[in-house]
Amino acid sequence: MKVRPRAPFFEVGVKNYAYGDDVVRMGLFLDRLAGRYDVDVIYIVPHMDIREVARTADRLFVFAPYMDALRPGRGMGLILPEGVRAAGAKGVLMNHSERPMTLSAISQTIGRADELSLLSFACSDTLAEARAIAELSPDIINPEPTGLIGSGTASDLGFVMDTIKAIKAVDPGIMVEQAAGITTGRQVYEFIMAGSEGAGAGSGIFNAKDPYAAAEEMIAAVRRARDDLGRRGAAD
Repeated sequence: MKVRPRAPFFEVGVKNYAYGDDVVRMGLFLDRLAGRYDVDVIYIVPHMDIREVARTADRLFVFAPYMDALRPGRGMGLILPEGVRAAGAKGVLMNHSERPMTLSAISQTIGRADELSLLSFACSDTLAEARAIAELSPDIINPEPTGLIGSGTASDLGFVMDTIKAIKAVDPGIMVEQAAGITTGRQVYEFIMAGSEGAGAGSGIFNAKDPYAAAEEMIAAVRRARDDLGRRGAAD
């Protein structure tokens, strides 16, 4: 059975900024932050680190950065969905700009994830692609312009609100995250207050002077936004 992260959530994508013990150490730190701030955290780690992170972190939603849609049997060098689940992952990322996929491949991967009760998390580059992927009903979509990824420049609030509106018009059940170019807690806060159900960062954390401090600043901002949205709702 799938269990989605509670909105608003935070996501950390390792990519290849870290590996081995450094991935595990950051995972343990994020796990503690998830408890301290009561914020659900998705941690997307290299395939070879999934098992150790999943074994040592209690609260994290550990995701694989990619998988293929094959079934057990032949397929040397491909990423087997059953293997991803067996390693302890709760979900899988797909169609990141650094590992782009066709709509057909995205659809097949979502289907395999659904079979195995893995959460499906799809990236999109443009508003049009976000709409097209929404038709496939993944659990989460992250609309992030390719040119902003790792740039230190975040998406403007107009793009944030337009993509949320477009995705929800197709399928209101899809969760929408915003992540491109995030480097500060302030950006995280603004995106969530604008309607995003999650925010995330990769280079904004791992390239920071103090990656651990950057991660805490951003997760604290998620909690602050959740509290402020609660107060706003109570006032209404």
